[in-house]
Amino acid sequence: MSLIIEPIRAFDDNYIWLLRQPEHASCAVVDPGDALPVIEHLQRDGLRLDAILITHHHGDHIGGLADLRRLWPQAEVFGPEDRRIAGLTRVVGDGDRVNLAGLKLEFAVMAVPGHTSTHIAYVDDAHLFCGDTLFAAGCGRVFDGTFEQLAASLRRIAALPAQTCCYCAHEYTLANLGFARWVEPESAAVMAAIAAAEERRALDQPTVPTTLAEELAVNPFLRTAEPAVIAAAERFAGAPLDGQTQVFTALRRWKDECYD
Repeated sequence: MSLIIEPIRAFDDNYIWLLRQPEHASCAVVDPGDALPVIEHLQRDGLRLDAILITHHHGDHIGGLADLRRLWPQAEVFGPEDRRIAGLTRVVGDGDRVNLAGLKLEFAVMAVPGHTSTHIAYVDDAHLFCGDTLFAAGCGRVFDGTFEQLAASLRRIAALPAQTCCYCAHEYTLANLGFARWVEPESAAVMAAIAAAEERRALDQPTVPTTLAEELAVNPFLRTAEPAVIAAAERFAGAPLDGQTQVFTALRRWKDECYD
């Protein structure tokens, strides 16, 4: 059976990911910041919530937890050790396994700090649920993590198989590609990605998931070893940069200060 993964839209640009198997009522959701759209979706399709996967503590990722647990008290809630997340039934960390028996799924937990200090992701052979660590053509801002942590987390993600589908939590693709064009204005891959994203958004379709192969071709935060990206980061920094972490930090500061 093929896993069905559906985006549930929330707020202005969030995606809550719903996972289910065909012909089965059991389902899981990832980062339910708002309960109402999840409740409406599950009730419409006759689904039962058996698991909730949390990547980090921000309110637009955990705000729906309490209401969902009231309706589906049997649902297991997985997430990182963080006092800012109430309602977890199982704390998980790097290297742990999350077995969703009702869905015939098992994920490995990856620690991917940087956006927040306790951010995690869930990965199997084909899928990565990465919260706000990686976006299509971008990455999350640094809040209570560090630039060094986020740079290392993105390098770790970049080492996954190229066919991995990356399910990020926001519709930021076109804005991120605009910055990617600042960094690599001559990139045919970036221009093609912009055209494809514009076409999807014109049809009100999500631009995610993306594949890691696509990200390695256009995402400047995964391309910190590329000469053109290094040169662009050094122009912003006004000085030579030593290694990928310094290149990443310059890119992230450039986007924070001049683009966003």
